[in-house]
Amino acid sequence: MALARKGSRRIVVDGTNYRWRLRRRPTYDQGLCRSPCTYAVEHAENPGTTLVVTTDQPHPGNWLDRPGSPVLPSDVADAIAAALRCGWVPTRAGSPFHLDRRAGFSPSP
Repeated sequence: MALARKGSRRIVVDGTNYRWRLRRRPTYDQGLCRSPCTYAVEHAENPGTTLVVTTDQPHPGNWLDRPGSPVLPSDVADAIAAALRCGWVPTRAGSPFHLDRRAGFSPSP
């Protein structure tokens, strides 16, 4: 499934254009800090497999006012590079590629 253009941001990593998007509103579990923030990335010109990155931070819009860091473009670029090293091929069609970076996240009870 392709990312919606509205609300997505562009980023260039190693000369390749990508688009990424973070949900504005958290999911129910993200709102309660039971699960960490996630965002999606895809190739800008020839989208195929979507990269889904799970962070180690709560969603910035969580309902418990739990502090967390915003997702920065440098974080996205680092995640893209790591996913490419792990075998993500962004132009090939297929199931989403998951990059799990949740180590250190402690969910709320």
